[in-house]
Amino acid sequence: NSRWVLTRTTYEGQEYISSVQRGNVCATQFHPEKSGRTGLNFLKGFLESVEDGTLSKTTPIPVNPNEHTQLVKRVVVALDVRSNDAGDLVVTKGDQYDVREKDEEGTAGRGGVRNLGKPVGLAARYYEEGADEIAFLNITSFRQGVIEDMPMLQVLEEASKCIFVPLTVGGGIRSYTDPDSGTVYSALEVASRYFRAGADKVSIGSDSVTAAEDYVKSGGKKMGTTSIETISQVYGVQAVVISIDPKRVYVASREGVDKKHTVVSLEGDRQQGPNGEKYCWYQCTVKGGREARDICAVTVAKAAEALGAGEIMLNCIDMDGQCKGFDHALMNAVSSAVTIPVIASSGAGNEGHFVDVFKGTGVQAALAAGMFHRKEVEIGSVKKRMEECGIRARIIG
Repeated sequence: NSRWVLTRTTYEGQEYISSVQRGNVCATQFHPEKSGRTGLNFLKGFLESVEDGTLSKTTPIPVNPNEHTQLVKRVVVALDVRSNDAGDLVVTKGDQYDVREKDEEGTAGRGGVRNLGKPVGLAARYYEEGADEIAFLNITSFRQGVIEDMPMLQVLEEASKCIFVPLTVGGGIRSYTDPDSGTVYSALEVASRYFRAGADKVSIGSDSVTAAEDYVKSGGKKMGTTSIETISQVYGVQAVVISIDPKRVYVASREGVDKKHTVVSLEGDRQQGPNGEKYCWYQCTVKGGREARDICAVTVAKAAEALGAGEIMLNCIDMDGQCKGFDHALMNAVSSAVTIPVIASSGAGNEGHFVDVFKGTGVQAALAAGMFHRKEVEIGSVKKRMEECGIRARIIG
């Protein structure tokens, strides 16, 4: 049925049929309610044509067999959300995961929580400015349960009323026992509460590291009970994002490093070790970077994909808040080891950093926070630079 083909699209070098047409009926996989103004205009046009009786008067779309489309690279904005010392929910930003200002003596990490604005207002602004996705990261949720975290759930509910691009929420996606009632909540129940509040994806952090450790120990056997498995089985792999928080462990050579860790070369990398080390492996952490585990980022990524994750948000503690660019060595090591999309995170400070990571690594999206919050760089200028450098981006009119 080649005559039914309407468009072909290329994704990471692989061409596929992205839409078909027969007569005046077109079919494609499309979420207009999550496609910004274009999607809203699509819905509006459909409803208006039904109302005025013109829907049946449509004609087939001309087919150009030589025209090919491609998926754009995505620009994602992250909002780290937590309560400040007054109990208000605010957007903050860490410097290597420290979200507090300096105190009066200039000591880092002892002042008040860095306040960059209100979550819903900032997210709405980023949607209007052209963000392709928005991620709310509840960075203190490991200390409490999500089911009772009404402020964060209310943020999602309000944001979903005015934002029409995918919303990801992370923090506390795990099974836990309520300390007061003794009620046990599964990770699936926690995720379901977030989905009902308006989330399109959930981001699993510390729990994904534990799941990967168990997967490796079992010799690659799926237990069917991890948060990754249970959530993806119900909501689909596209709804499960794994957030990995690794830090560099510098080594002088590949020799002497446990073979279970993937060692990468830093030859020519601007972030060589303090003693000139030209190699490192990326050690995963949990609990907001507070606790290191003996497992590398590549191993966690591969295990997460096998268990049912659909995307990886790849952070780097060493680059966080430094505004010196993304960690290309890390991005290449992980993106080359998995087939699911990777979101580059940590280190963006200007438009060129997005161009560099898209041209220099295999990631499909790049994320920034602080430079957007502080209005140092506009989303539109990032996408303009991408287009100027031959990287396709979604440009809003």
